Amino acid sequence: MVVRMRHTKSKRNRVRSHHALAPVKFGACSHCKAPILGHTVCKNCGYYKNRQVVDVLARLDKKERKKKEKELHEHEEEAAKKGETLNAEELSHK
Repeated sequence: MVVRMRHTKSKRNRVRSHHALAPVKFGACSHCKAPILGHTVCKNCGYYKNRQVVDVLARLDKKERKKKEKELHEHEEEAAKKGETLNAEELSHK
């Protein structure tokens, strides 16, 4: 059986030219400036639209929580060297 209305190669290629995938565009978290997808909660700090929605430290297991607290403590020491006065809670949200 022969196809009655056959499309040419150029027609096929013109149609397929619009099937390309667009690259994913990341935004920046308004609180910690980490790259995130739009309209999602930041996995780094747990903020969405300038509000804390998820307590990130509470969701971590013991080993990960200890690592995150150590990281926050290092940021606190860096801030003290620069002369900034920030407490641990402010740093965890930074």
